[in-house]
Amino acid sequence: MPKLLTIAVDFDGTMVENRYPEIGKPILFAFESLKKLQEEGHQIILWTYRCGPKLEEAVRYCESKGIKFYAVNKSYPEEKHDPTISRKILADHFIDDRNINGLPPWGEIYHQLTNSKAEKKLPKKKKGFLKIFKK
Repeated sequence: MPKLLTIAVDFDGTMVENRYPEIGKPILFAFESLKKLQEEGHQIILWTYRCGPKLEEAVRYCESKGIKFYAVNKSYPEEKHDPTISRKILADHFIDDRNINGLPPWGEIYHQLTNSKAEKKLPKKKKGFLKIFKK
């Protein structure tokens, strides 16, 4: 059985186009991919800069798209915010448009998450290959 993951997902620029403080249009396949991950048993955490009424608006928007988060801006539902400790959360993966290489397409994200343990076959070694480097 594949390992169930805890996945932290940003909102603006990741699930929807970045139009903060408004809510942008959904990014292609974002909600479909997240729903599929949830159906497979993975826990989805909303991890966003938004707070207060803007955060509540984003959560309601996601719920209208079929996404119910395991937790919002915390590691688990029962966690109490403590301003004296780091806000970094415990997750297996973070999905954010501000990754070093940006946000890959959601189909690719889904594939990477669900096939992360898939073994890749190495090409067979060709006989005599190393001879070209010998003098």
